[in-house]
Amino acid sequence: MADLNSDPQGPRPRRVFSRTNIMLYGTLIVVALYYLLPLYVMIATSLKGMPEIRLGNIFAPPVEVTFEPWVKAWSTACTGINCDGLSRGFWNSVQILVPSVILSIAIASINGYALARWRFKGSELFFSILIVGAFIPYQTMLYPLVIILREIGLMGSLWGLVLVHTIFGMPILTLLFRNYFAAIPEDLHKAARVDGAGFWGIYFRIMLPMSLPIFVVAMILQVTGIWNDFLFGVIYTKPDTYPMTVQLNNIVNSVQGIKEYNVNMAATLLTAAVPLLLYFVSGKLFVRGIAAGAVKG
Repeated sequence: MADLNSDPQGPRPRRVFSRTNIMLYGTLIVVALYYLLPLYVMIATSLKGMPEIRLGNIFAPPVEVTFEPWVKAWSTACTGINCDGLSRGFWNSVQILVPSVILSIAIASINGYALARWRFKGSELFFSILIVGAFIPYQTMLYPLVIILREIGLMGSLWGLVLVHTIFGMPILTLLFRNYFAAIPEDLHKAARVDGAGFWGIYFRIMLPMSLPIFVVAMILQVTGIWNDFLFGVIYTKPDTYPMTVQLNNIVNSVQGIKEYNVNMAATLLTAAVPLLLYFVSGKLFVRGIAAGAVKG
């Protein structure tokens, strides 16, 4: 039986409202409000009519909520000579995004696996070339890629842009997968070799089941980069195949007629919805992938 007169054991209870906690949470709240305020203004403006916007109080909530700006941004807003809203650009972006993400992640994961576990002659040189490629400015490659895509007949097509995104995503993704696979205990690889597993057997039966976090990291990086891309989209496609970001630029920077700020805000939110939703759905796996060695050398 414990002695009631003895000193209490264990760590001292921490005060909830200590000076440190107040400063910490106060700073976090201020930073969060700083980043959330523009989002609030965008949402509030997109739900207002133009007469209410002209009153000038951008921080006031909408007096009369209307979804007409969202409908117009999606289906009837003019993006140059076409007035079919962002809907066409959305499906163009989906057709660009899906094969680009699948191809780049599949190829980069195999590259990273081979460089981490199956060293071959010239592997270090190959990896060095890939790393150098990750830091070459995109602008220096724009015109050579225009010539290459023109010569192979893919200039202005969706598949031409898929090829560009796959190539430019390869260096950084290969680095991520290589570092992740190198952190997996080598004994698993050796035991599989003793059991007779080959290159593809180890990859599909051992590496892939253990690599969900890094695949989520790679997917988030690629989806965000490809979906938000404007430079490649405006150069390597044409008006009929413009991605959503290029159409958004055409809506926002239109100089004809009345400047409809509510439609512009709605169009911006619609364009940002896909990567934002992805972060909310897979945020925990993203953190796991980073913590598990995704960016460690």
